[in-house]
Amino acid sequence: MSAIWVICKREFRAYFDSTIAYIFITVFLAVTTGLYMFSFYAAGRAEMRSFFSLLPIILMVFIPAVTMRLWAEDKKLGTLELLLTMPMKAYQVVVGKFLAALLFYLVALAGTLTIPILLAVVGKPDFGPIVGGYVGAVLLGSFYLALGLFVSGLCRDQIVAFILALVAAFALFMLGTEFVATFLDGWLNGLGTFLRNYVGMTLHFEGVERGVIDVKNIIYFISGTAVFLILNTYSLEGRKY
Repeated sequence: MSAIWVICKREFRAYFDSTIAYIFITVFLAVTTGLYMFSFYAAGRAEMRSFFSLLPIILMVFIPAVTMRLWAEDKKLGTLELLLTMPMKAYQVVVGKFLAALLFYLVALAGTLTIPILLAVVGKPDFGPIVGGYVGAVLLGSFYLALGLFVSGLCRDQIVAFILALVAAFALFMLGTEFVATFLDGWLNGLGTFLRNYVGMTLHFEGVERGVIDVKNIIYFISGTAVFLILNTYSLEGRKY
């Protein structure tokens, strides 16, 4: 655990050593809260469903911006070889970087807690769905972070890592939509439905978006996060040996 904590502190501190972290958090909060306030004034209901419904689309852009530097920068600066020669396991380095990115994401997400506080002041919201939605936001963020970390490990350039992670997240989002499922079923019966139920992300987040914590959805996000972290570990070990 000490090795994981060392990597986590190093990467987390690196975010705030530059202005990128502050710009990211500011823009993230401006976009998420700004879009929500438009829908809030239009609907006039003390709920956050519109906020959580937009989160998968917003995060598929912002999360790759968080993860693109995690491996690509080490490769560019030549510090990856130094990491590989240190007395620590590959999985410890991967988990340490993932936890640093997750902590940074949680800091940004915590800034949106002003929304439920505002709702409590102006109305009487049902906090059950709101809490469930935030649990889903953490699971979704973890899933995207693990995906972005894996993609960053395959790239040397940060921009390439950003674009590929964005495309991969968008593909997983679209595979979970009814439109794509119906289109693929037209080519091969059952293929689109299978991908929507077991591979695509959208269907699994819809329940969480409503504040419904389903075990199947939790398993999907946790297992998906674990798969990408394991793939990242094997990729790192292959480079090491």
